[in-house]
Amino acid sequence: MTERVLTGITTTGTPHLGNYVGAIRPAIAASREPGVESFFFLADYHALIKCDDPARIERSRLEIAATWLAAGLDTERVTFYRQSDIPETPELTWLLTCVCPKGLMNRAHAYKAATDANTAAGEDVDAGVTMGLFSYPILMAADILLFNAHRVPVGRDQVQHIEMARDMGQRFNHLFGQGRELFVLPRAEIEEEVATLPGLDGRKMSKSYDNTIPLFEGGAKGLKDAVARIVTDSRLPGEPKDTTDAALVTVHDAFASPAERAAFHADLQAGLGWGEAKQRLVNLLEGQIAPMRERYVELMAHPERIEEVLQHGAAKARRVATPFLAELRAAVGLRPMLAVPRAAPAAAAQADKAALPLFKQYREADGRFFFKLVDTHGHTLLQSVGLADGREAGGWVKRLKTEAAAALADAPIDWAASGERAAAEAALAALAAAQD
Repeated sequence: MTERVLTGITTTGTPHLGNYVGAIRPAIAASREPGVESFFFLADYHALIKCDDPARIERSRLEIAATWLAAGLDTERVTFYRQSDIPETPELTWLLTCVCPKGLMNRAHAYKAATDANTAAGEDVDAGVTMGLFSYPILMAADILLFNAHRVPVGRDQVQHIEMARDMGQRFNHLFGQGRELFVLPRAEIEEEVATLPGLDGRKMSKSYDNTIPLFEGGAKGLKDAVARIVTDSRLPGEPKDTTDAALVTVHDAFASPAERAAFHADLQAGLGWGEAKQRLVNLLEGQIAPMRERYVELMAHPERIEEVLQHGAAKARRVATPFLAELRAAVGLRPMLAVPRAAPAAAAQADKAALPLFKQYREADGRFFFKLVDTHGHTLLQSVGLADGREAGGWVKRLKTEAAAALADAPIDWAASGERAAAEAALAALAAAQD
């Protein structure tokens, strides 16, 4: 069974070495596993909750997308897109908002932390709390449930949000599923084994502490200068070094092979100086990062290439999201208002037949065959993908006319080019009823 794995990346900063080791590298490796369908998205709607600087948001989206692509993300294998390019996401957010109890949001960690801080400071309990901060777990649930992700890799602090997504999905299924499981209930995949790199001062690498090692920013010189500032003890060259709790060693080991680690530890214990050890680390890092940096610089110089990749990813994502949201809209009662076909007198039969939806078949200049279903105003309700054989296209038209919506599960439909699925199903039902 293929499992969907979904990962969001908030676009508020510039990736550093810790981000690469802790998130980017393991996620790309996981996306190459057999039986996995991966969705990676730039969470730029989420970024608006914590950042009101448009230039920073814009720059961060570009830098993060370029970083993932430079690091080897295969966009043919995975679906890589911007959250803000998927209009189905905010629409599903509203559908979920209408079934989410306020009490559930009251218990969200981020909201509670903000209110606790306000209370401690003697301010109004909701001072500075926006509705974005209060309800962002619903947006996160929409990100996950829209693509029916089975697994969501997160840190332990994010597990609560996955549980909230499960609660909302389960409630929606109960209210509107009519016995169907509309939403897969996701599970958190806690990344216990993912390395956490120390920063220059030995604490967790974080921009909050201003202790990061740049991944690409500043080029080779920026990397070398940062490594030179890693704090070490005062032991001189020739003195044995303790390798068990040294930030320099931890960073080295995150990039080294087992043999390289063993040699580095042995040399330090034999008296290798910290200065020479730092130069070895720079050489090791440059060997792996320099080729990626070259791709990154090329991508940053051509943002239109990144835009093209993201638009392609959005189209892939919407081929999943658009028909599914149409199904969800129909489930809650937001359905097209189509007339129910009635038996017509013999004199009016021809007029009624003309008023029915109509299938059209045609062949494009590239030799591929297509069919589409249009309503009485000529609006496209259903559009096929290109087919190599005209007889195959005709066969699908016949099946859809007789089997109606039951044939849609297997039909070669391009939903990104079609109308709402609910409208197409209603039109097919009308055709089938007319034939009966």
